[in-house]
Amino acid sequence: MKKAPIRQAVLLCAGKSTRTYPLTVDRPKPLLSVANVPILEHNLRQLEGIVDEALIIAGYEVSQIRDFLSNFKGIKAKVIVQEKQLGTAHAVLQTQPFVRGRFLVLNGDVMYDKKDLVSISKRPLAVLGVQVSEHGKFGMIISKAGYVTSIMEKPAQKVSDLANTGAYVFDERVFDIIKKLKKSPSGEYYLTDAIEELAKTSRIELETVKGFWIHIAYPWDLLSANEFMLAKMKSEVSKNAVIEKGTTIKGNVSIGAGTLVRSGAYIEGPAIIGKNCTIGPNCYVRPGTSIADNAKVGNGCEVKNSILYEASALSHLCYVGDSIIGRRVNLGGGTIIANLRHDKQEVSSMVNGALISTGLEKFGAVIGDNAKTGINTSIYPGRKIWPFRTTIPGEVVNKDIM
Repeated sequence: MKKAPIRQAVLLCAGKSTRTYPLTVDRPKPLLSVANVPILEHNLRQLEGIVDEALIIAGYEVSQIRDFLSNFKGIKAKVIVQEKQLGTAHAVLQTQPFVRGRFLVLNGDVMYDKKDLVSISKRPLAVLGVQVSEHGKFGMIISKAGYVTSIMEKPAQKVSDLANTGAYVFDERVFDIIKKLKKSPSGEYYLTDAIEELAKTSRIELETVKGFWIHIAYPWDLLSANEFMLAKMKSEVSKNAVIEKGTTIKGNVSIGAGTLVRSGAYIEGPAIIGKNCTIGPNCYVRPGTSIADNAKVGNGCEVKNSILYEASALSHLCYVGDSIIGRRVNLGGGTIIANLRHDKQEVSSMVNGALISTGLEKFGAVIGDNAKTGINTSIYPGRKIWPFRTTIPGEVVNKDIM
């Protein structure tokens, strides 16, 4: 009998991400942008032509997810609210009244490649794995003869080379299995436990990533994702942008409608500048930079390999390198973000009360929405400033401001 095509995809977007604080203090992680495109939008675009409908499981700042989808022009999308965040399996269970037959499940904080979603969607039941070298950071897939038997979460010893990508194909049988699961010690119901139970009675095929797979776990992951997506971008300068004489643009650069680039600005791609921005005069936008709509880069500023979210402003004589700047942030004149230790060791950053290595020799600051710095503020590498927090003129930020 011919296998029925997949019609629906479930995107798990309900969780509150604390590892990406302060960017997600009041924003769902799937709405963080990479190359000026929200992660959620990226995945919805990848699903076009594969499914007819996306079911978005939301639970944290649901109204923001709804607002985004109200302006999204693409495949049909429906929000399903997970009132209590009781794990990934519980999230999938919320879709039971709405799904028919086989369906895709995707993690909402991962960026997937369309070719892999096409490949996995052709399988009756499947898990998508990706080759990794660091097994201790991921759930690792245990398989036999091409079929998944279990997924072991962050094992201490090497058990496999394939990490779980969070992409699956299920059918309606999974719901009965989820209903019989026991809570984990953390009080949640895990989809990986459901997979292990399903594998006892069904053949779950193992597919491997052939395209890209980008997991956004920490703020600095946004920078590597941004760099990757910008490298795929083509130059496109809107006919409704104003580029003054004396501006230099090199490489692949995208500039949106209504943006003014003043004389003396030097822009090196790959870089993207959104709509209604003001750039310059006499500033330097270096490769790997994304500047969102309504942002400003002032006179004498330099910004490199960084993300500036909507309506943020760099006043005159600022330096921003390898950093993520939230929405509606204002950096006072002369604010300098250091991105390199004197000893050239990896930069560390605080996450949930623990100091962890970013794995990067160069990493600047993470600044939350609506924060402001006084003039001549200096910020150490790896430091974070929480939403609505401020610094005084001349302040040296050597620890997080929360």
